[in-house]
This record gives sequence, structure tokens and C-alpha cells, in this order.
Amino acid sequence: MENTKQFVRGLVLLPFLTVGSPIAMFHNNVVAFSPEAQSTYVSLSEEHAKKIDAYFSTRSMPLEGYGAKMVKVAEENNIDWRLLPAIAIKESTGGKFACHNNPFGWGSCQIKFKNFDEAIDTVAMNLGGNNPATERFYKNTETKIKLHHYNGTVVPTYTHEVMKFMDLIEQGA
Repeated sequence: MENTKQFVRGLVLLPFLTVGSPIAMFHNNVVAFSPEAQSTYVSLSEEHAKKIDAYFSTRSMPLEGYGAKMVKVAEENNIDWRLLPAIAIKESTGGKFACHNNPFGWGSCQIKFKNFDEAIDTVAMNLGGNNPATERFYKNTETKIKLHHYNGTVVPTYTHEVMKFMDLIEQGA
């Protein structure tokens, strides 16, 4: 019971700790990252993009070169940076067997995209819970739950297989 009270207190205090006092909202204070923090953030994003592209490159996958795009939209949609490339690997061997520019098999591969960029944007938006039509499956859920809804109800091993690809991407394997 005491742990529950502490948790609830933390939820109440969290907005104040992250935003500041309610009075501070009326001031035009600009918070900027220090140059060191910015370079660390950029370096990490670049490192992630390089890992994705390296994985695709060593396997001659058509999605090579889309690593930076995938990392960017993952950050914008608050999803794991490895999720999109891992799904693409599982669904289309990194774009080798993409149907209609749809390397993610989104919509059982019935949805056609103009290009890979549009597919990346659309799938990231959905997985991030930012589409009212699909948010009930993806909004505020952890990666394993997202994968379960994505295809885990049809293929019981799906979540595990995609998570394995995520690990391989991160390891640079």
C-alpha cells in the first residue's frame, strides 16, 4: 500500500519536475542543450543509423541508406530505433521482397506506398500510436506488445523473431 502511495505521489509530482513550476510557464525561458549534449545526441543518432545501414549493406538489402530516416522517425514517434528495420528484415528481407514499396508488410501487404520513405513514415506513425485508427493497438505500449499486435496474433513466434533482429542490429552483427 505504501509503495502505491509513493507511486501516485510520483505521478502527481512528475509534471512539475519535468515542466517546472506553473508560474514558470508564463516566462519565455528557452532551454537549450549544451554543445556537448547536442553532439552526444547527434552522435548516438548517427551511430544508430550506421548500425542499421551496416546491417542492410552487408546483406545487400535495398533499405541500405534509410538508416538515418528510420532513426529520425523512430525518435519523432517515440518507438525503439531498431523496430522499423527489424520488422522490415522479417517481413521483406530488408526490402528485397517488398510488395508495392511496402517493406514492412503493413496491412497484409495490401497497402501500396509511393516509395520507401512514405512506408517508413506511415508505419512509424502507426507504431507510435499516432493514428487514431490504430492507436488502440500501439499507443503507450512497449515494443513487445506492439509486435504482438503487428503480427504476433497470427504468427506466435513473430515477436521473438523480430526482437532477435533488433538485437542483431544493435550488436552490429
